[in-house]
Amino acid sequence: MLHVAVVGSGPSGVYSAQGLVQQSQVPDVQVDVLDRLPCPYGLVRYGVAPDHEKIKSLQNNLRAVLEDERVRFLGGVQVGPGGVPVARLRELYHAVVYCVGAATDRHLGVPGEELPGSWSATEFVSWYSAHPDSVADAFVLGARSAVVLGVGNVAVDVTRMLARGAAELSPTDMPQSALNALAASRVTEISMVGRRGPSQARFTTKELRELGALPDTDVVVDPEELALDPAYLDPSDLPAAQRRNVEVMRGWAAAGPQGRPRRIRPRFFLRPVELLADGGRVGAVRFERTVPDGQGGVTGTGQYEDIEAQLVLRSVGYRGVPLEGLPFDADRATVPHLAGRVLRDGAVSPGEYVAGWIKRGPTGVIGTNRPCAKETVTSLLEDAPVLVRRDVPEDPLAALRAQGVHPVEWTGWQAIERAEAALGASLGRGVVKLPDWEALLTAARTATS
Repeated sequence: MLHVAVVGSGPSGVYSAQGLVQQSQVPDVQVDVLDRLPCPYGLVRYGVAPDHEKIKSLQNNLRAVLEDERVRFLGGVQVGPGGVPVARLRELYHAVVYCVGAATDRHLGVPGEELPGSWSATEFVSWYSAHPDSVADAFVLGARSAVVLGVGNVAVDVTRMLARGAAELSPTDMPQSALNALAASRVTEISMVGRRGPSQARFTTKELRELGALPDTDVVVDPEELALDPAYLDPSDLPAAQRRNVEVMRGWAAAGPQGRPRRIRPRFFLRPVELLADGGRVGAVRFERTVPDGQGGVTGTGQYEDIEAQLVLRSVGYRGVPLEGLPFDADRATVPHLAGRVLRDGAVSPGEYVAGWIKRGPTGVIGTNRPCAKETVTSLLEDAPVLVRRDVPEDPLAALRAQGVHPVEWTGWQAIERAEAALGASLGRGVVKLPDWEALLTAARTATS
């Protein structure tokens, strides 16, 4: 039997497991999917916005893989420092596929970035998604205006969450504390700012249009600012996706403000240069006006504008982090690989593989992980005749337990699901996520009590 560990239970990890159990080259395969968290699904659970129910329903597809008799979910297992070392995993399994994502966010590198009230969008998403590592909860407290730095889908998500009302958020699985805070929010002005033009923004048209469908919220754009983008004036040569984005902006510019109580202002050709303090916390963001440089980038003009904000959320990309025991390319923030095979000092390291963002960088959508995982699984299966010659324990889970590792297995996750359904029912809502480690682990333990 080929024993494989997959580290990470997000889409890339589950797609890797799926590829291994659905192939016919190696008939006997056992896959253990390890995750640091006691809950599966990675960013589908903790990154997809609560109001995106259709995307979140992808969990049902991932569930089917994790319920396969040849797959075991082992949650609450730390790999690396403080947990199971990378070298130990290699002793327990014929092959290990690392699908650990890009765990941190990029910084702006401008003065004032660390002021109170300045956060990463990742921290904000973790809070309203009930990630158990989230400890911050005062995002909107005392804020009237917010600036979201970035014009990708995550930026659109957090902008939309700031503009949503309690009636719209209550049916979601958002934790009660975040729902209460957003319901009491006094943020009425949200600027979503990009340093380049609307034709170069990275959001999808579907996400963008959702902003215009929010009740009680106007989307206000400045047609003169949009016109700084030559492709806005003549979008005929743009790819279809960018052309549709420009068309949405044109519609908002033509409609103008409708007098609703909240406003979302997409802004373009503004580069943040400093976060300005007011009373010991962020009070505004200073931007430099940029213009196209004719080569796909922008250049500064020396003209500046301050936008008021008591809340600043930066959404300028994710970044992979090193995992002790694995090689790491600090420039690309990925693990060096050849078709998914980990490279150590330029040579293939037998039995070690990567898939997902730690392999290719934080690019693409959820579905992009399918071909990425398929490539890695293909490499692993090509190597399998050699890999299975190595002696490993008949049951790696028994070996893990013998060294004091006690995973949350699938029955434990099902107990967490029941506890979240019960919590929602007690609050008069649907399923409501448990918000912290203690609540999750307490619920998981009821599976064996």
